[in-house]
Amino acid sequence: MFSLRQTDGGARRGVLSTPHGEIQTPEYMPVGTAASVKAVTQRDLHEIQTQIILGNTYHLFLRPGMDVMREMGGLHAFMDWPKPILTDSGGFQVYSLAKLREITEQGVHFRSHLDGSALFLGPRESIEIQRTLGTDIMMAFDECPPWPADEAAVRAAVERTVRWGRQSKEVRDELEAGAPALPWPGDLQADWADRYPQAPQQALFGIVQGGGYADLRRECAERLVEIGFDGYAIGGVSVGEPEVEMYRAADHTCPVLPPGQVRYVMGLGQPNQLVELVARGVDIFDCVLPTRAARHGTCYTWDGAINLKGAAYKTDSRPLMGDDGGDCLACQNHTRAYIRHLLKSGEILGLMLLSIHNLHFFLELMRRMREAIEAGRFAAFRQEFHARYQPTIPQKST
Repeated sequence: MFSLRQTDGGARRGVLSTPHGEIQTPEYMPVGTAASVKAVTQRDLHEIQTQIILGNTYHLFLRPGMDVMREMGGLHAFMDWPKPILTDSGGFQVYSLAKLREITEQGVHFRSHLDGSALFLGPRESIEIQRTLGTDIMMAFDECPPWPADEAAVRAAVERTVRWGRQSKEVRDELEAGAPALPWPGDLQADWADRYPQAPQQALFGIVQGGGYADLRRECAERLVEIGFDGYAIGGVSVGEPEVEMYRAADHTCPVLPPGQVRYVMGLGQPNQLVELVARGVDIFDCVLPTRAARHGTCYTWDGAINLKGAAYKTDSRPLMGDDGGDCLACQNHTRAYIRHLLKSGEILGLMLLSIHNLHFFLELMRRMREAIEAGRFAAFRQEFHARYQPTIPQKST
């Protein structure tokens, strides 16, 4: 599934193969929480050369629900996306969104944040939902401890994560051994089957927890590797911890993981963080930041992020990327002044254009890192990037 092609220091260049296509790594995954990347069409995603997107098990389970997904033939067909999709386990959303929840050894009882209905999610339920979604990569059900948390609480989360990881794999194997491929809806079967071939096997990634405790991180990773997954994620980061702890989590975990399997850091991050984590051997990432930041007027450039709503850009005739030009749809056709006007006027087009630009920036950053690794100059790229990129927003909105 994962082929490690080249290394340059700690940085890795690889190819992640799935039934819906190959993913060149390192790579960033746009987040399509509810079967949609916010303010961006599937056509736009294709045009900026998106390789893979992420869907959210918790949100799709609540709405539209699995009856709809079964009827429509799974997530690929439902959202008309023929490329790879990864789904998370739903565990993080249960802990972060549910107002009332009770963790048991079997899973989590919780109340829907939509209507307050009583629901349950455990390893079996999570894998069955992801099986119905038909995505290329599933995540094992886990417990993500908050930051900060004492060692006893994190130890308990690690124990559940390992136990639920084993159960997740057993359910995945059971379903694949005894269940037919996802059914297609009636008269659309032939057309959709050609466009969205079903995977005979969905990959399953384990999730390493351990908070800020190095020994627990290493132990969790070792025990998950013993179980044996198709890839491994570093979970429990970008949950409020200092940035240095984020890097330490990767430092403690990556050396324990098999070099021939993909490594995934969940839910981050800023461009400078992506560069640092690639340097530590991470292969794939996801984050809502590019589109979320766009909704607040934040625009990413090679010099850092700027607040496009600031008065300094009121008559700025340059593209969003500034003097560097830029080749996304927004940079090729519009000025900073125009897109600022759209944002200040509350026009939806402004959010769309800035979201496309930010996603393109993140994907271009990953492409440049792949090229640097291939050329054996990642260390120089890393130094040059940090020398220029300022991870703060200097302008104030007026």
